[in-house]
Amino acid sequence: MKKEKIKKIVREGYAKIAKQGSSCCVPAHSCCGSTNLAEDISERIGYRKGELKAVPEGANLGLGCGNPIALASLKKGETVLDLGAGAGLDCFLAANKVGKKGKVIGIDMTPEMIAKAKRNAQKGNYQNVEFRLGEIENLPVADNFVDVVISNCVINLSPDKEKVFREAFRVLKPGGRLMISDIVLLKELPDSVKDSVEAYVGCLSGAIKRDEYIKTIKTAGFREVKIVEETSFPIECMVNDPTTKTIIENLKISLETIKEVAGSVLSIKVYGLKPIGRIRI
Repeated sequence: MKKEKIKKIVREGYAKIAKQGSSCCVPAHSCCGSTNLAEDISERIGYRKGELKAVPEGANLGLGCGNPIALASLKKGETVLDLGAGAGLDCFLAANKVGKKGKVIGIDMTPEMIAKAKRNAQKGNYQNVEFRLGEIENLPVADNFVDVVISNCVINLSPDKEKVFREAFRVLKPGGRLMISDIVLLKELPDSVKDSVEAYVGCLSGAIKRDEYIKTIKTAGFREVKIVEETSFPIECMVNDPTTKTIIENLKISLETIKEVAGSVLSIKVYGLKPIGRIRI
């Protein structure tokens, strides 16, 4: 698929999610076992119940694949940028960490998500959070402006990951850091899954191999790049997730292929540092 077509598919898919309040990216249903799927999903991937209760209702759509805030070591007064902010969950958690003297900027390319996030910010009376409409490949943020870049299960959706990481590097201050959660692969997915529209919105077919992902971050200029944590996708969750279930039914994927796909998918948390001073890339 061409890059613009991919962006259109993702934008339309997440516009529907913003309106419906449903999740797509991560294991749900029987894996979670509760009526509040978004909260169950979030607790499963690393959020604490107290954190989830501290944000406005509707901010958590259960779209992540990890908790980047938990490992970002945010400090009072820092400026944080969230790539693909969605309804604002990670932005609000970051805002609580950086305090009134700090600032959080959330970027999302879906107008419906931005509108939802702004409503949530008003509900929670967040004065230090701002949401901007824009693409993560072309960030509406000045050079050397932020202390920390975070992202949660979003960069895998981009058809130009190299540009995303170059942009993240550009907007970070020297000495600034990157902390992201994302989906990567151990091996290539079957062509039928890679070419699926539903698989793109479901965060699968846009994912690249783990080594390539790490290399892309390093090529952008980041140093001290490391995988802080990684976990596999349980197959029982994959076959019960609503979006993945649609992919399976539409493409008539066999159980053997499902097992193969499940064994290929990893959720990782990655750290990187923008060096101080001139470097060679």
